[in-house]
Formats: sequence, C-alpha cells, structure tokens
Amino acid sequence: MTTPTPVKGRTLPVTDLSLVVLIGASGSGKSTFARRHFRPTEILSSDFCRGLVSDDENDQSATRDAFDVLYYIAGKRLAAGRRTVVDATSVQQDARRRLIELARQYDVLPIAIVLDVPEEVCAARNAVRADRADMPRRVVQRHVRELRRSLRHLEREGFRKVHVLRGAEEAEHATVVTEKRLNDLTHLTGPFDIIGDVHGCSAELEALLGKLGYTDGVHPEGRTAVFVGDLVDRGPDSPGVLRRVMAMVKSGNALCVPGNHENKYGRYLKGRAVRHTHGLAETIAQMEGESEEFRAEVREFVDGLVSHYVLDGGRLVVCHAGLPEKYHGRTSGRVRSHALYGDTTGETDEFGLPVRYPWAEDYRGRAAVVYGHTPVPEATWLNNTICLDTGAVFGGKLTALRWPERELVDVPAERVWYEPARPLRTEAPGGHDGRPLDLADVRGRRVVETRHAGRITVREENAAAALEVMSRFATDPRLLPYLPPTMAPTATSRVEGYLEHPAEAFAQYRDDGVARVVCEEKHMGSRAVALVCRDAEAARGRFGVDGPTGSLYTRTGRPFFDDGSVTEEILGRLRVAIGAAGLWDTLETDWLLLDAELMPWSLKASGLLRSQYAAVGAAAGAVLPGALSALEGAAARGIEVTELLERQRERAADAAAFTAAYRRYCWTTDGLDGVRLAPFQILAVQGRSLAGLPHDEQLALIDRLVEHDGSGLLRTTRRLYVDTADPGSVRAGVDWWLEMTGRGGEGMVVKPVGALVRDGNGRLTQPGVKCRGREYLRIVYGPEYTRPENLARLRNRFLNHKRSLALREYALGLEALDRLAEGEPLWRVHETVFGVLALESEPVDPRL
Repeated sequence: MTTPTPVKGRTLPVTDLSLVVLIGASGSGKSTFARRHFRPTEILSSDFCRGLVSDDENDQSATRDAFDVLYYIAGKRLAAGRRTVVDATSVQQDARRRLIELARQYDVLPIAIVLDVPEEVCAARNAVRADRADMPRRVVQRHVRELRRSLRHLEREGFRKVHVLRGAEEAEHATVVTEKRLNDLTHLTGPFDIIGDVHGCSAELEALLGKLGYTDGVHPEGRTAVFVGDLVDRGPDSPGVLRRVMAMVKSGNALCVPGNHENKYGRYLKGRAVRHTHGLAETIAQMEGESEEFRAEVREFVDGLVSHYVLDGGRLVVCHAGLPEKYHGRTSGRVRSHALYGDTTGETDEFGLPVRYPWAEDYRGRAAVVYGHTPVPEATWLNNTICLDTGAVFGGKLTALRWPERELVDVPAERVWYEPARPLRTEAPGGHDGRPLDLADVRGRRVVETRHAGRITVREENAAAALEVMSRFATDPRLLPYLPPTMAPTATSRVEGYLEHPAEAFAQYRDDGVARVVCEEKHMGSRAVALVCRDAEAARGRFGVDGPTGSLYTRTGRPFFDDGSVTEEILGRLRVAIGAAGLWDTLETDWLLLDAELMPWSLKASGLLRSQYAAVGAAAGAVLPGALSALEGAAARGIEVTELLERQRERAADAAAFTAAYRRYCWTTDGLDGVRLAPFQILAVQGRSLAGLPHDEQLALIDRLVEHDGSGLLRTTRRLYVDTADPGSVRAGVDWWLEMTGRGGEGMVVKPVGALVRDGNGRLTQPGVKCRGREYLRIVYGPEYTRPENLARLRNRFLNHKRSLALREYALGLEALDRLAEGEPLWRVHETVFGVLALESEPVDPRL
C-alpha cells in the first residue's frame, strides 16, 4: 500500500497593519479561510453586514446598505491601526476599487488573497448549504469568469501584494504569517545617535562620529547611529559619506532613512530623466571616479531605504522631512512623499523657493519626531519634534541628537561648501526667533499636551479671564517663562481645635508610597519667581530683551515693583550671591530661574491688608471694648449677663488674636531695607529643567546661595526630614510644626524628597501640601473660626477640585520648564504659562 505524499502548504506573508481583501466566487471557502487564519474581530463579512441591516444575510436588496456599514467599520478599524479582513466576493473591479481607495485613505497596504477554486467545487459547496441551495449556477459561473478576468490586473489596480491560491487543496493547506511593516522597528530601543543632513560633508561626518564616540563606525557601548537622509549632493565627498553610512548600515551599527536628494539620485541611477540641479551634478561628477560595482551597491542601497522608522516602543519616529502623527507607521505613497519632501503651502518666498507648511506647530503626538530637510541655525524642540539640519554644507554645523538622553552634539563645518539660495534662518518652526505671540494661541478652549500628565484642557471662560490679566498687568512675556502652581492644603484634620494638622499630610504621602518627605518652613511672604541672568548680554541672547537682566514677579505674573530699578537692585544682589557661590559654573548656565518667597507680605498685599484685615481688626477694636464695658457695668449692678459677657470676652480675645496674626506679616521697609527673599528651589537653568532634582539636593544648592549672600537679602528655609512609616519620625515632624506655629509661624509645606514622584497607579502625587498653623488660619477663615461649632462646619470643605487643579497646574509648569530649557520659542513656553494662569480662574474656594 502506497502512503500518499503530504501536500506542502504555501506560506502567505500578510502585513500586520493592512486591508486584506479575500477574492473568490461564492462557495470558494473565503469565510472558512478567514476564520482559520484571522481573529474574529479582524473579519468583516458582507453577509454579516447584510444581516445587520436586514436580518437576512442573503437579502441581496440590502447589499448597498450592507457595504456602507462594512466600509464604515473598516474605516474606523484602519484609522485605529487595526488590520482588517474583508470577506466578500470582490470579483468585480468596481467592488475592489472602493476597498483600495479605503486603504489609501488610511495609508495602509491593500493585500489581495485570491481563492481560485473551480466552479464545480463552489457549486457543490453551495448546494449543501441551506441558505445557498437555491443559488442559480449562473451566479457562480459569473463569479469565476470575472475572477479569472481580473487576475492579471490586481497589482495594477493598486494591491501591494497578491497571493493566488489555485484550487481547494492549496487553499486548505496554506498558512498565513503575520509580518511587521518595514518601518516598524519598535523593538529597537537604542540608545541612538540621530544625525542630521550630511550633504557630502565627509570630514564633518567623521568628526561628529568621533565626538559621539564611534571608532571606524562602531560605538563601544553599542549605540546605533540613525541618519535622517540627504547624505549626498552639494558637498565635497558624497561617495565617502555613502561608503561610511552604507558600511555602518550593513554591519548593523546604523539605520538610514531616505532624503529627497537620495531619492532623486536613485532615479538618476535607474536611468530616469532628472534635472542635474541642487547639487546633483556634483554627486554625479564625484561618482564617476567610483567603480561600477560601488555604483550598483549605491543603487541597491538607495532603492531599499524605508520612508521612516518607528523606534523605541513607538516613542521615537525618524524621517527626513517630518511626519504628522496620523502617518506614523503607515505605508503609502502619500506617507513616503511627506517623509521625503514635507508639505508646502503652495506659496514661494522672495528667493523663489517653496514655503514649508509648519506641520510641527500643530503636532500633538506622543512620539518624538526627529527630522531634517529644512536648514535651521539651531536645532530646537517644538511640540516634541526637532529638526537636525543645521546647514553643515552651507557653513553651519553638523548636528546629532542622543536618544533617549535628548542631548545635542555638533561639530562646525570646515567651510561653506555650497552657497545657500537664501540666508540660513529659522524657517522650520521652533527656532529661537520662532514666531510672535498670537491671540489665537490662547483664545477660546485650548488643549495643552504635557509630558507628565497628558492633555490638559483650558476652558474658554478661564482663558478669557487670564487674557485680561496677561494683557493689562503681567510682566513682559519674554521674562515670564513660568508660573508656580497652586498648592492644595492637607486633608481636613479631626484633631480637636485644629482644621489642619501635619498628621494627615504624612498619612497621605505614606498611602501614596512616599517613604521620605521634607517639611519646609512656610515663610510670611508672597510667592515670587525670580529670573536672574548673568548680565544684560545673556538676557538679550536668551530672552531677547534689551535693558532688563531678568524679572521678579508674583504667582499671577505681575511685577512686584513698579519701579524697574528696584527689581534690578534685587537681581543684582542675587547675581552677586550666585557668582560668589560658584553656581554659574557649577550649573553651567548664564541664567537661573528661582522659586522663592518675598517678604514681608505687606509688600504685595498692602491694599488687601487695609481693606479687609485691618478693617476687621479696627471694627472689633471700636465696638468690643465699649460692649465689654457696658456688660461689666451691668454685671456689677447685679444684672445676670454672665453668659453674654463671657461670650463677648471670647470674641474680643479672638479679634485680638486675629489682629496679632496678620500683623506678623507686616513690617516697615525702606527701599530694600527690611525686604527678604527666601529661595527654596532652582527651577531651570540654561539647557535643562531642574524640576526633577530631589529636594535635598535643591536645598543644598539654596543653602550655598544663601551662605554667600553678603547683602542680607536672602533668608534660609528651615526644614526637617520625616520618614512617613516611622511613628517616632512622624511625631518629631508634628512637634516641629507645633513649636513653629506656636511661635506665630505660618506653618509648613510637606513635599516628597524625590521629585516627579508617582503613586502606585502611576499618577503624579501632589508636589507639596501646605499645613497651615492654627493662628494663621484666623486670617483665612475669620477671627472666630476656632469655635467648635464653626470648626464642625468648616470641616465639611471639599478638597478634590483643589487637588486636581494643583496637579494640572503642576504639570503645565513642568511642561513650561521643559520647553524653556529646550530652547523652544516664546509662544510655545507662553502657551503653558498662560494655561496655569487660566486655571487659576476656575471656581475653587479661595480659602483652601
């Protein structure tokens, strides 16, 4: 007996993100094939959609509506990046045309799988199906005829892959294998060194690779170079650049995406008619000295380049001319064209060159997009995108970005190798000059993308209130790079006689998984932000101002002093202390941004003191002594007023305590005599945000600054570290607070020692909670708030909105510092600053 030879099945590679169209006559086994090889959620059946709209899968009168449903669902899946399999006959070109258009609309690969099964098999299968038994044979005959007529034209119609399975047996034994898109390198996590447009500058490339640590194209720490394209044209040695890059790619030490110049040169190598302009003539001439074998290698290399790469788990996209988020990981001619050439407005500038559409200004994606193409004098971040073409061939520099460090490394050009058609300037969005502030940036409802808390919404009514403050009262926006967030109070205390108590703060952080906190003295002043530049030149170079060397402003952006000379005197004293402490050199910066408290409180709040607090104290002082005198006289005459007298004495004592509480925040100043500034955090310096620096390191820098102040302006911030899991340490923290507030101190702020701390759910914890003293809260809640009946009522305060507001403002502030440190233009920094001020107008109990 002879054993039959097993049938070897075909392997069909199908891309992970694609529109798969099953093509075959009724009865060819498409549905069975789909169920065998694809997930149920991937399959869209025309029969099922007919059932959805008519309750009868065989109701041919519902076909048009059924396909409307199918196209709609397919579009939603493709937009979400989900592979979709269409199970319909699709034997007619008109039916396939709509599906190919759908694939193009969502920039995915259309793939055809054809089940070319004989008519007899299809008819026999239909005959045993109850719902198909009465199908006329001519229908199957027509399907088979139309399918055979279509086979030769499927690729021409637009299908990128066509798999034809001939016969039932081949269809039965076929295997579908999912393959990743060529641009999907998310499994590669780096680290990477992304290198901008080289344009034939071989010497500069070798110098940059050396500075990055590469030896003969290999990095000892296993880093991978990624080239953004435009390796050739204009420069002195395009063959040398190609030889280096091709060798690194071949050895696995580099990746490369194509630039428009490689694309044009590749077409020339294939014999296409191209104009020898924009440096192509130089490359052709240089390549004439190379062997035919090398030119063939170059042709193969250029032909195999992929439009863009998605790297590092989707956190990084590298392409030549930039790429909006909707194109990331997509595959179509439109995506390749945008990656190579970008988009234009249709206009030309004064040099006759196309005006690039500023796509990066609208970018809100989570992946960082690194690109080149448009020369800029400085590589700067904008909306999580950065252009690395810093014009090496035009006499600028060759720039690389270290990822994930986000550090820029560059080398200067040896000379001007090619005269640019227009002066090197910041045409690409995000350069230092950027564009001016625009009302449209802040008007109406806004959504701001932040790195630490995602998207934060600013409501239209809040933006209107902020616009009033910004336009009428705020300091120069160039010198207003940050606003501090509001601070939530600790949870309401149940300790008798107290509305706030530090035990709740320690418990809150313990529950959030924060083991160590720092308690910082809360000064009797007003929150202040100080921007201090080393000199006027530094202020001009980074912030674009002539004259001022910085700014000193309130938490709503208003200058503390109307007289600019007073501000400059304070900045001058700070500058001297910073220099004496050696912080300019230690932090490698020409400017510092400080978070601080300016004292006394009366410097800022004199109007509030007169109109609100002093008025209450004066009224009590005018009324209560007379009332007490009258009641005491009545008691002396034997009238029973004991209870009323006692109550009025308590009211008088409360009023006296209220007056004493606010007077502690007021003292006489003469010029700067009596003015004190207590810095507690360095927010940012040149090139980096310091918001992620732990608080113990922050306070060490601040102590060093205060120690070297010889003017008497600066004041230290006392602190105590507490272990939230140690009852003894918690008790010491409570005692410290009781001692400090018992002497009339305002209270303290409790912060995690670590910075940017997240809880067990991955959410940001509060960066700090305030715990105010019992007597200080008289100023906030009124002289008699400590009475039991009043405390019981006040304990029903609602903190959730305040806490949410504090975290949103904190995230916006962090984003402002990141954008500032990365050198983003003013309008980008100002967007987040404005957002903080807008959130301040949300309706929240102002006493919290």
